[in-house]
Amino acid sequence: MQIGIDSFAAIFPDPETGHPSSATDRMAALLEEVEIADRVGLDVFGVGEHHRAEFLDSAPAIILAAAAARTRNIRLTSAVTVLSAADPVRVFQEFATLDLIANGRAEIVVGRGSFGEAYPLFGMDPRDYDDLFTEKLGLLLTLNDTAYPIWKGRFRAALEGQGVYPRPHQPRLPVWVGVGGTPQSFARAGALGLPLMVAIIGGTFERFRPLVDLYRQSGLSAGHSPETLKVGVHAMGFVGETDAAARNAFFPGWAHLTARIGRERGWSPPSRPQFDAMAGPGGAFLIGDPKTVAAKMLHADEALGGVSRITFQMSTAALETAAMKRSIELLGEEVAPIVRAAARNTGKTT
Repeated sequence: MQIGIDSFAAIFPDPETGHPSSATDRMAALLEEVEIADRVGLDVFGVGEHHRAEFLDSAPAIILAAAAARTRNIRLTSAVTVLSAADPVRVFQEFATLDLIANGRAEIVVGRGSFGEAYPLFGMDPRDYDDLFTEKLGLLLTLNDTAYPIWKGRFRAALEGQGVYPRPHQPRLPVWVGVGGTPQSFARAGALGLPLMVAIIGGTFERFRPLVDLYRQSGLSAGHSPETLKVGVHAMGFVGETDAAARNAFFPGWAHLTARIGRERGWSPPSRPQFDAMAGPGGAFLIGDPKTVAAKMLHADEALGGVSRITFQMSTAALETAAMKRSIELLGEEVAPIVRAAARNTGKTT
């Protein structure tokens, strides 16, 4: 099982002044987080894409390129690229360039996005949400296969063999499909034989098992080998010296962001008991001391029938900079060895 971190480069008000902290300082801290993750042996670091005031990740490929120049081993990926609102040619060029800088460590997780701001910003009609994604994913995969694509679609000018450069260091860029809870999205990823990244930000891991089974069944029915049908999990996660310390460090930022988004979507205000339940044994939050977190990761692996990658969404702990850095260290130095040892004992590869 690969273990990593996803960040949305969240920026929150200062607890004392109520004003947002410096965007420059937050970006510097984010790049330091990637360096720490690389140093402690984590496998992957992802940066999301949002176009909102509380996030600094509207141009993830640029952030990842800066991280590539500071790291040696860790794989660098989007989490996710909002492909429906982007030009696949430009996305491919950006990540191929990143792959050259990173010497073959770049990946892309593509999705439709959980927020709608990108669509009007880039002149797209939100009503074409799914059709845009289907067409643009097809083009991105075509670009991954050939430098001189012959392609025609509905939402973009046709390509008639123009060269698309640069080409990546890897023979092909790894492309994952990021999904939430829509069965059609799971089935589509399986039919294409692409690895799956499932965002599980609440509830239980068991709730997603039927959808993961659908993904695998769709892939096998389309003729893809089981080895290509990888499942990853993106989950809220944070590691502390104790369970209480981890929860206390993560809760304020989570509550602030959840309340802000919830007001837009008509959700009930978040509460500490609600948070504690999701961080408890039955919930899908990977929050606690190293042993607690490792046990929950192994439970997720079992509940979903085998997981190839788990990434921790830690951005909402950005209010606690020192705790954030220590969490990354604990994840790499204490949690990962437990999980990898358990995998060796069961005969699985990590």
